[in-house]
Amino acid sequence: MNLKSITVFCCSILFLFSCAEKRAEMESATADSASYLPVEASGSYSYSTKDVAASPEESGGAKKNSNAFVSSSAAVENGKDSTRKFIRTADLKFRVKDVIQSTYYIEDATKRFGGFVSYTNLSSSVNGVNTTEVSADSSLETTYYVVENNLVVRVPNTKLDTTLKTIAKAIDFLDYRIIKAEDVALQLLSNNLTQKRAARAEKRLTDVVDNNATIDLSATTYATDVAVSKQEQADNAKVANLSLKDQIEFSTINIAIYQRKSVKQELIANEKNVDAYEPGFMYKFVAAIKSGWHILQAIVLGIMHFWALILIGIVIYVVYRMRKAKSKK
Repeated sequence: MNLKSITVFCCSILFLFSCAEKRAEMESATADSASYLPVEASGSYSYSTKDVAASPEESGGAKKNSNAFVSSSAAVENGKDSTRKFIRTADLKFRVKDVIQSTYYIEDATKRFGGFVSYTNLSSSVNGVNTTEVSADSSLETTYYVVENNLVVRVPNTKLDTTLKTIAKAIDFLDYRIIKAEDVALQLLSNNLTQKRAARAEKRLTDVVDNNATIDLSATTYATDVAVSKQEQADNAKVANLSLKDQIEFSTINIAIYQRKSVKQELIANEKNVDAYEPGFMYKFVAAIKSGWHILQAIVLGIMHFWALILIGIVIYVVYRMRKAKSKK
């Protein structure tokens, strides 16, 4: 085999190898992007189990980008730094294809990650109603409305980032997302110190009252009131710490979702066009005959109530005619 043949053979091998590697990279990128996007099937959403969002470069579109930047490093729990205690909250507003199906999806995801739904308000906002006459007695009512839902969900702080990435799969258009991480370590320390100060002050007052037999009643009452006040301060600080610890352990996500404007059309009766409900000529003709007959009956029956007077009048008339005829003879 000469040098030229060897060179051609090596170039062919390198070309085939590079093509195969490029194809593998394209298939991997396509699979990563597709695994994160929702697929609508049979009126509901189905999602892949992969929880890592595609980067903006891999997404290649505005709709995919909205899924990529829903989460943030502020939502990630860092267990290495034990000196800081963060209260993490997230506020989201986005459009979905179907509010009801998306609500079920968000609630199921929240439950799956060990959280719970603390508030939900599903409603429809009517934007306008149009009525169009389609016949003499019927109208078409067209209602334009928007279905929306406001939810408040709470999830373990270690699952906030995963929950946000999962919720992002239902997004059709993102309006905004706000993620906060508030360090409350100093506030916890302040509440602990308040409890200790109040406890020491209460103990000193109690010892003074118990060990001093000569103290008068008014001083005893005052000392007791101060001790109760200090105990109340300690209790309030303890309750505040419990509330902060609850907010630290469970992050809060406020979600506002809505869908595109929907239209509902319904055929209703045309109440304004009264003429359409009037009866026809034949019906009115027959009704007039019946009404006239009833009037005639009423007149005849009314006359019959005076039959005695009518009979007397007839007798008088007959007698008068007979006398008049005799006088002419």
